[in-house]
Amino acid sequence: DRTGAQYLHAARDDSNNLFSVMLRTTPRDSTGVPHILEHTVLCGSERFPCRDPFFKMLNRSLSTFMNAFTASDYTMYPFSTQNSKDFQNLLSVYLDAVFFPCLREQDFRQEGWRLENEDPQDLNSPLVFKGVVFNEMKGAFSDSERVYGQQLQNKLFPDHTYSVVSGGEPLDIPDLTWEELRRFHATHYHPSNARFFTYGDLPLEQHLQQIQQEALSRFDRTEPDTHVPPQPAWTSPKEDHVTCGPDPLAPDPSKQSTVCVSYLLGETGFEEERVEALLHKIEIQMKHQSTSFGLSLASYIASCWNHDGDPVELLNIGELVSRFRRCLKEDPRYLQDKVQHYLQDNPHRLTLSMSPDQAYLEKQVLAEQEKLQRKTEALTEGDRQEIYHKGLELLEAQSQAQDASCLPALQVSDIQRTTPTTPVEMALSPPPGGVAVQYCKQPTNGMLYFRSMCSLNTLPEELKVYVPLFCSVLTQLGCGSLDYRQQAQQMELKTGGMSVSPLVIQDSAHLDMYEQGVLLFSSCLERNVPDMFGLWSDIFNSPHFDDEERLRVLVMMSAQELANGISDSGHMYAMTQTGRSLTPAGGLQETFGGMEQVKFMKRIAEMSDLGPVLRALPRIKKHILNPDNMRCAVNATPQKMSAAAGQLESFMKDVAGNRRSHKTTTPHIVEASSSHPASWWRGLSNRKCLCASAVQQEVGFQPCQMKTFFPMAFPVNFVSESIRTVPFTHADYASLYILARMMSAKYLHGEIREKGGAYGGGARMGGGLFSFYSYRDPNSVQTLSAFRRGVDWARSGSFSQQDIDEAKLSVFSAVDAPVAPSNKGMGRFLNGMTDEVRQAHRERLFAVSQKELVDVASRYLGVGQQTSASAILGPENESIKKDPSWIIK
Repeated sequence: DRTGAQYLHAARDDSNNLFSVMLRTTPRDSTGVPHILEHTVLCGSERFPCRDPFFKMLNRSLSTFMNAFTASDYTMYPFSTQNSKDFQNLLSVYLDAVFFPCLREQDFRQEGWRLENEDPQDLNSPLVFKGVVFNEMKGAFSDSERVYGQQLQNKLFPDHTYSVVSGGEPLDIPDLTWEELRRFHATHYHPSNARFFTYGDLPLEQHLQQIQQEALSRFDRTEPDTHVPPQPAWTSPKEDHVTCGPDPLAPDPSKQSTVCVSYLLGETGFEEERVEALLHKIEIQMKHQSTSFGLSLASYIASCWNHDGDPVELLNIGELVSRFRRCLKEDPRYLQDKVQHYLQDNPHRLTLSMSPDQAYLEKQVLAEQEKLQRKTEALTEGDRQEIYHKGLELLEAQSQAQDASCLPALQVSDIQRTTPTTPVEMALSPPPGGVAVQYCKQPTNGMLYFRSMCSLNTLPEELKVYVPLFCSVLTQLGCGSLDYRQQAQQMELKTGGMSVSPLVIQDSAHLDMYEQGVLLFSSCLERNVPDMFGLWSDIFNSPHFDDEERLRVLVMMSAQELANGISDSGHMYAMTQTGRSLTPAGGLQETFGGMEQVKFMKRIAEMSDLGPVLRALPRIKKHILNPDNMRCAVNATPQKMSAAAGQLESFMKDVAGNRRSHKTTTPHIVEASSSHPASWWRGLSNRKCLCASAVQQEVGFQPCQMKTFFPMAFPVNFVSESIRTVPFTHADYASLYILARMMSAKYLHGEIREKGGAYGGGARMGGGLFSFYSYRDPNSVQTLSAFRRGVDWARSGSFSQQDIDEAKLSVFSAVDAPVAPSNKGMGRFLNGMTDEVRQAHRERLFAVSQKELVDVASRYLGVGQQTSASAILGPENESIKKDPSWIIK
């Protein structure tokens, strides 16, 4: 009452408790003030004045989620955890950060923007723009979809806050001053402008008491002028045009053209079945239980609540659906009238087209240079000296060891010593199906989840590169008596989705062994299980592989999505590329999901005749959709498991006629290791089917060093280096896993993000590889040097027991992340992660010592110790071009 703060609590029997505080932040320019403020408040506060408490808490808690978001008109600070003590710790840090931040100028310069010598220690090196958000937004706007979406919003709502870029237009960011940032905080970050949300099974009274004591008691009510007035409606439609960068993988600039999308409105009506399909989708969404349900709710209500809508009414989805059904019943033209009013007769309409510009990146670079020149020309010699000294001061602050003792922390002793077990039942479906099945009884809220792993061991090598395309189109071409539209409608009416995806599973005991396959997944309401399996039967028995026009549409969409995705996931593509030459599984993962696959799909999209592709699809299908090559898993409620088993058996009998005898195309099929799923599936089925008794081994595989550079039309880099180490069950794996987390938090974060200005960077251990990476990075080869210095830091042992304990907390927050009922038992089904294997890994993690960390850093990560590979995706780089050790793609 005293502050006017709003509060919503959702009490639910869910141990993954969530807190979020949301503030209405409505900028009037594109300097990125709310975004830079979001970063800067997390750099130290009144009670927790150490630098970067947010990132430090990632390693001092068992949080299941920690982050912050800047939207167009609000900023949200959410976290979640399953531990009540951890919840209180994180709540203290979040409240202090949001309402009582230090907002030091030095933090503003690091996170937002600054003028600084290219080499901070060389006064004579040229001045350049630096800053985490500055580089983040340069990377964000290298994505043409992001450019289009931002321009669409700005031009459709031109008269207030939506006409600017809340995240920051890169060339406007250097116009923001530290003083303006502080003023924006004073106005917008006040309880009178705040909306608090908590969720889960912890008591509300405790939350209210802590929030009152630590924050609200220090404020009185204000009247912040943050509301957004209505956009005046246009009296006539408008048209506009924007440009973007060229397709990063376009083989020939002359083939670039404008892409136009038209929406045609007519009297087609609304089919009852289509409406029912969408209502069924809502029912599925209400019943499906995710592990991040609280975060989903916070995000779902954010926009409405931010503009004073009723969030409780928004959550009452059942009533909204009932009201909608009543409206349809009372007025048969209800939806048609909405179309008429909001679409056809609405003059506030914008037609926006976008086309690629080959010189787009050069123009961006030139504009930044001109901005820089205007800034530097106005500097006096005294200004330059001040910039130099501030650069040295920032570098010194970034290099100092931080005292984080003021921050609350859980202890390793707070972590449970044992992991909960997940009981499963194993069975073999009767002939003629004869397929091994895992049944996992779970409280799935009336949903059934089906998966099947289908082996690729018999597939000829030349068809492997087609597998991702096969997976993406299999459920979108039509099947049985259904064309692709009817198939899509039946999938919406009867299932929660059906998907097929390629899968490469690294053997847990041998680096040169792996399992290859495709994973079928679908879910449905219990009443629709027969219909769901009926759809799979039609896909197995009679998929439509003859519609070249439909295939071309799907190919174009897939190729464009892959190309667009690079600017968001460039670090993942870089890491996949480095794994290519280090393990056989890494090579196949590059084929399925790396730059090789992106380029392959571009070639397919440019083919004038897709006949060869159409002929390849049924060949692949004969090898994959075959009961001989399958194992299955079902998660459902105990009451419905028997009926589900019967439906699965019927499905298997229905598709058993598909069975074919195929000789493997490679002799390298071997017995699996004892912990690999193929081993225990073999024990169950006692058959020599390839997927259930053997995995692939590359006999004679030789890992080799490879350095690959992909020139891209981006203003930032994505950098990775990977080192071949050990498989999951090796005694040293746990030490390397802990080491990756510790290096990320205690060394690489400071070098790559704070000093280097990249949006992110770190190390991770998985698939037998120890991988370094950076994300939206202004540097390239310098970052590779930082990776090497990180190894030297680890080998020197200059870290404390507290550092090790924090790394263990961070690791266990991932290991013990909540698992949804739909995913229980999946580690066992896919990777052979039995409860015993998981517990043994857990005990090795607990036991990791400083001596072991120094030892594995020296034995595996030192130069020349193991085979390594590097990859960079980024703008043209002259130093790399001159270095013969790099392969330029």
